[in-house]
Amino acid sequence: MTSPYPPQDPYGQQQPPQYGQQYGQPPQPAPSGSSYELSGPPASGYTDPYAQPADPYAQQQYPQQPVYQQQPVYQPVPVAVPVPAYSAVGGYGVDPVTGQPLSDKSKLTAGLLQIFLGGFGVGRFYTGHVGMAIGQIAATWLTCGLGGIWPLIDGIILLTSNTQTDADGRLLRS
Repeated sequence: MTSPYPPQDPYGQQQPPQYGQQYGQPPQPAPSGSSYELSGPPASGYTDPYAQPADPYAQQQYPQQPVYQQQPVYQPVPVAVPVPAYSAVGGYGVDPVTGQPLSDKSKLTAGLLQIFLGGFGVGRFYTGHVGMAIGQIAATWLTCGLGGIWPLIDGIILLTSNTQTDADGRLLRS
């Protein structure tokens, strides 16, 4: 004869409910004509085919160590300091179209010196291109004046071009 109350273990604790039974409820009898019976615990030596085997490779869990984060590296932030247009570039400003600094040399002066005194390289000495000036002197004197065409053409280019620079790479002023 079975008890209407859930079985208790020898220590007085209530066993978990069987299939279809709630905690604190007496076991329900099997419906008549059913093909299955709810029974007690399985016989000794019985192993559950669906039981999860213990993991022999399981590692012992240690308390997690605190993670130390690397402190951020503070780098100085570049600050844009407004520079007056005439102080940083020699006092002659910046070209409004290209933004390049302007030279203290004039394009008109360099071109006229190159046209009239180009055989002596004066226009290129004026802009600071000493090597080109010496080359023009050598070409003019070694060819008995026929090389003077080079300084003439160079003077015309100096007058008409907007991309001529002095020896420091600054644009010639108009």
